[in-house]
Amino acid sequence: MPKKILVVDDEATIRESLSTVLSEEGYSLATAADGEEAMTLIQRISFDAVVCDIRMPGMSGIDLLRRIKATHPETPVVMMTAYASLDTAVEALREGAGDYIMKPFLLEDVVFRIGKLFQLSDLAEDNRILREEVGERYDFSNIVGKSAPIRELLSIITKVASSKGTVLITGESGTGKELVARAIHNSGDRKVKRFIPVNCCAIPETLLDSILFGHRKGTFTDAVEDRKGLFEVADEGTLFLDEIGDLPVGLQTKLLRAIEEKEILPLGGTEPVKIDIRLIAATHQDLEERIDAGTFREDLYYRLNIVEIKIPPLRERIDDLPLLVRHFIRKYNRQLNRRFRDAAPEVLRILAAYRWKGNIRELENVIERGMILGTPPTLQPEDLPPNLLEGSDHCKAVAKEDLKRALRIYEKMHIEGVLERSGYDKQKAAERLGISLATLYRKLEPKE
Repeated sequence: MPKKILVVDDEATIRESLSTVLSEEGYSLATAADGEEAMTLIQRISFDAVVCDIRMPGMSGIDLLRRIKATHPETPVVMMTAYASLDTAVEALREGAGDYIMKPFLLEDVVFRIGKLFQLSDLAEDNRILREEVGERYDFSNIVGKSAPIRELLSIITKVASSKGTVLITGESGTGKELVARAIHNSGDRKVKRFIPVNCCAIPETLLDSILFGHRKGTFTDAVEDRKGLFEVADEGTLFLDEIGDLPVGLQTKLLRAIEEKEILPLGGTEPVKIDIRLIAATHQDLEERIDAGTFREDLYYRLNIVEIKIPPLRERIDDLPLLVRHFIRKYNRQLNRRFRDAAPEVLRILAAYRWKGNIRELENVIERGMILGTPPTLQPEDLPPNLLEGSDHCKAVAKEDLKRALRIYEKMHIEGVLERSGYDKQKAAERLGISLATLYRKLEPKE
């Protein structure tokens, strides 16, 4: 498919001459006479590059450049001007322009610069994909633990990574199903290709068909061009369908055909498109119950469930808690610029006694919150959310031994609970507590 270029200039002769020469080079061209017309086109069509004049009536080229970078940051922009000024050149480059051309210009020079710009853009995109998909962010190091359930999980991942069969990952919400899917991808022979995650319950049913399978121009009102679906985007890579249990029944039929025939039919299309992907699905639901209820196809279930990987909930791998806590402390020391070294032993005892309905995701949130509100170098019980402390042995022991300390802990728990319910708006929290804002700040100060 030819790359699409938008030329924006208030001079018709410039628009026409650039359109002619760039079209002859095999590019697809569109033109706009001002910034507003350009933004209208950009919102409807995905351009691979924009060539824009700096001096235009109404919206200036610099303002248009800023708007493009705000909404489409990956789109390269070449600026043109007839006014020789180092200041405008520097400003354009500082705002994110990919190149800068002086008028009058040689058309051959423009063609050369556009070609070089696309080479750099394609290289940057390839590097971004490789960094994101093969980088350390999603390798085995993020699956933290040494317990027997985790050792078994890592063993299964290693075995299925080199296979081509579909994989069904099951487990409660928050157990890390996408991490496992990425580990499978990054350990297999498709690791240099794309990993595309899709949450089936986060996309409206009316859009999901087009997003997964693509559409052809004119299929519906806003279909102004052919669009690839994620099955095509993930070609030769991995497509991860999270919350597969929420996939509408109509799309389950299309998915089954895609798996069995290795081809898809875009909306409005007449010719099927061949695909080559590794499919991984995940769910927190019991799909056999969904089959009995008539909301999930039995034949699709067996197609997806070639290999099932069950992720254990956190309560079944409590031995991994100390490792997980240290992992999250290291992570949020970097992100929050904090200097915590560890959690107090009493914190680990409280965490081990909790049921963790939200699993690893809930634990991570608890550690992050504690590091925001707590004081280094050690995470203390008082830094934990009120719901973890209420009824804990820690609170009972403190209440028996030290009334002042027990009252202080209860006060902190109560204040933090009100803060949470107030959306961390301190003025609103102070009003609910019946104290002044200055008093609230004083009570939030760390005690020696």
